[in-house]
Amino acid sequence: MQWVIEEKQSGMTIHSFLRLEKQFSRRILKAVKFDGGKITVNGTEKTVRYVLNTGDYLQVQLPKEERGTIKAVDLPLDIVYEDDAILIINKQPGIATIPSFNHPTKTITNGVLAYYERNNIPYTVHIVTRLDRDTSGLLLIAKHRYSHSLLAKAQQEGAVQRYYTAIVEGKFCKKKGKIDANIGRKEGSIIERKVRADGQYAITNYKVMKEMKNMSLVEINLETGRTHQIRVHMAWLGHPLVGDDLYGACAQLMRRQALHCSKLVFPHPITKKQVEIELPLPTDMEKLTSE
Repeated sequence: MQWVIEEKQSGMTIHSFLRLEKQFSRRILKAVKFDGGKITVNGTEKTVRYVLNTGDYLQVQLPKEERGTIKAVDLPLDIVYEDDAILIINKQPGIATIPSFNHPTKTITNGVLAYYERNNIPYTVHIVTRLDRDTSGLLLIAKHRYSHSLLAKAQQEGAVQRYYTAIVEGKFCKKKGKIDANIGRKEGSIIERKVRADGQYAITNYKVMKEMKNMSLVEINLETGRTHQIRVHMAWLGHPLVGDDLYGACAQLMRRQALHCSKLVFPHPITKKQVEIELPLPTDMEKLTSE
C-alpha cells in the first residue's frame, strides 16, 4: 500500500498517520513493525517515529500471515472482482464457505488458499460475508488483515449492504415489509434456528418483485447477519424458501434453498470509493421464475 502525503498531513509521524488517518490497529501496526513488514518513505526504510513531509511517498508492506492448519485445495473459483485488498467470488451452491467437521477441505476457504499459493499472495483467507453451503452468489473476502479490519468496521456501521434474491412458497398479502424478530437456536438442534424472544437481534427487509404460480420472487436486504436469518424469517412469515426442507418447504422443485446473494454495495477499504457488484440469477432459480 502507498500514499502521497498531503500538506495537511505534514508534520505527522508515520505512527500517527497510520493510526489516525488510515485506521491501522495497534495489533496490525505491531505486526508490521516486528513480524516482517516494511515501511519506506521515498524508497528508504523508516521507523514509525519518522516525521512526514508534504509530497513524501509512504509505502507499507504487510507481513506474511500464518495460515494455521487449513489445507490448500485446488477448486474452480468464479472470481467476479479482484484487487490488492479484496476478492469477490460468485459462490456456487453445494460448497461450504469455511471448513467444518462435515466439510473439512472442499470449501471456498480451501480453494482461495490454493489460489493464493499459485499467485504468491502471502496472506490467509478473511471471509467478510459468509454464505450457507447451499446459497449461491456474491461472497466478499478481504485479502489481508488490514482490509479485513476496515471491512469489519464498515459492517458494524451498516455500510456493507447485501442484497439477496429468493424464491419463496406462496404469495404475500403485504408486498413490501420489514421483519424485526430475534433469532436463536432451536431446542435440540445444533443447526436449526428459530424466532425466539431471547435470541439475537435480527432485521430483514423484503420486497416482492414477481409472483409466479404458488411462488414469489423476493428481493431481500439484511440489516443484520444472523445464521440462517433469511430462511428463518421467511419461514416465520409462512413463506419458506423453495427447496428449504429444513424450514418446512417442499424439496421437489429445487435440490437446495432458492437463495442467491445478487448484489453487494460497500466502501472499498483502501480507496473508500463505493463498490457495487451485481449478479444475475443462477440457472436453477431463473428456470423457476418462468414457470
